[in-house]
This record gives sequence, structure tokens and C-alpha cells, in this order.
Amino acid sequence: MAPDDSTDALVDGLVRSAFQIMGVLTRLGAERELSLTQLRVLGILRDRSPRMSDLAAFLGLDKSTMSGLIARAERRGLLTRGTSPEDKRAVVVLITDEGRALVQCLYEEGKALLAPATGRLDPEQREQLAQLLEPLLSPPLSAPARPERPVRGMP
Repeated sequence: MAPDDSTDALVDGLVRSAFQIMGVLTRLGAERELSLTQLRVLGILRDRSPRMSDLAAFLGLDKSTMSGLIARAERRGLLTRGTSPEDKRAVVVLITDEGRALVQCLYEEGKALLAPATGRLDPEQREQLAQLLEPLLSPPLSAPARPERPVRGMP
């Protein structure tokens, strides 16, 4: 297999698995009136408290969109805003106990929904796959800058 073929096969596998996982996440989110973006925010906040601006940049959202997203989650009791211990002017986003409980519930339900796929692997294969994925996922890819599109008729 040529190097390009193996890269193509890997990218194809990653995309196909992403579609399968997004389908599961979409279903889980819809059952709780949460979008994929809201699920991503909850997942990110599970083990960190980023600045609002950093979270928006990572997700590729503008500040007003991010602010609205956080406000809706605050009204549901899932998130709260606080001040950064390092910079009192910066706003950090924090997950609440209710939000953390929801994330744990979503994780367990997601694991159960993915079990038919993950169950096709024996425990050693699952461990190997997890180890192989780690260099692809850490650190996470940041949202790419969107290329500016030329206005019609302009180069």
C-alpha cells in the first residue's frame, strides 16, 4: 500500500467513525434539546475552565454566539460564568454540578449506544485503538481560520 493510500484509508476511517459518533451525539443531544455545539462545550468543560474568549476561538464561534450559547446553558443550570484567578478582567466558563451530572449521564448513554461497534473489538484491540488515537487527538486541533471568500466579481 502506497503512503497516500494508507493516509486516504485513515482519513476515510476517521470521517466514517466521526459520522457514526456524531449520529449518536446528535441523538443524545436531541433527547435533551442540546445541539452538537452545546454538547462540545459541556465535554470541554468537563475537566477545564477556559476563558470565554478561548472557548469561542477553539469552537470557531464569535463572541456574541458564544455568549448566547453560555447564557442558554446558564438558564438551564448547566454552566456558570466566573472570573479568572489569573486575570480578574477575564471571564471563565464553569460547569455546574448539574452540568457535570448530565455529562456523566451522556457519557454512559453514549458508551451504551456505541457498544455494538466497540464490542466488535476485543479488550486488547480497544486499548490499542485508544493508544493509536491519542497522538491524533492530543492536543486537539483548533478551529481553522476561515478563509475569506472573494466578493463576486472581485479576485
